[in-house]
Amino acid sequence: MQKYGQHFLVNKGIINKIVDTAVENLDGTLIEIGPGQGALTLALIERGVQNFTIIEIDPVMVKKLKETLPDWAGVKIIEGNFLDLDLQFLDKEDKLNFVSNLPYIDAAQILLKVLELENFASATFMFQREQAQKLYALPESKHYGALSVLFQALAQSRPVCRVSPGSFNPPPKVESEVLFITPRPQKLFTNAAHYANFKETVKTCFSYRRKTVLNALVEKFKKDKTALAKILVSSGLKVSSRAEEVSAKNYVLLARNLEGFIF
Repeated sequence: MQKYGQHFLVNKGIINKIVDTAVENLDGTLIEIGPGQGALTLALIERGVQNFTIIEIDPVMVKKLKETLPDWAGVKIIEGNFLDLDLQFLDKEDKLNFVSNLPYIDAAQILLKVLELENFASATFMFQREQAQKLYALPESKHYGALSVLFQALAQSRPVCRVSPGSFNPPPKVESEVLFITPRPQKLFTNAAHYANFKETVKTCFSYRRKTVLNALVEKFKKDKTALAKILVSSGLKVSSRAEEVSAKNYVLLARNLEGFIF
């Protein structure tokens, strides 16, 4: 438990809320990330879900799951770190749905890997509450940051429930929150290069948070300040705008307008 920092969900009411949300919106293939002792897995099977995939990093938990899960449910168990896995085994033609009590330490990386999948359809994910707040935070608010921008450019969310520390064994020191996540109705990126440029733009601007967006870009890319200022204005930004004041849509537009000048 200490090695992987697991906090096992034991609150039946919360388990049911997560499973209800995942099952009601299931359309295609289901993948559970980090099932641990199988609380969500068994609840999914009880709800009639079969032939889905679970990915677990802890070999001790994998052994326990193999002993616990009924063969007739057809659950495919993959041992490994989701972040390191090549997901080519997933059907590229099928819609992908995810469910997980995400490990706090890797939650953001796992989320982005899921959202970047071409056929991502939905995710019912539990986060540390402060991280969940970052996902739906608005510009200029306390929790708004690079993760907010990346998430909001790719997806949308709605709250499912908040989860107290006492819902876990052992209890964490923080509150958690479950979100139901789906792709944006309209994609904002024209191609893979545009998305890569967008990520680099966001990363740069938030890496120099004490500077304006303009000065951050000048510092990073050593380009003419006057020309950059014109691009910012044409992208809906002010010359004085700081990273935390710019919306995801404006970052997308900025990255597109920087093509051919920086990228």
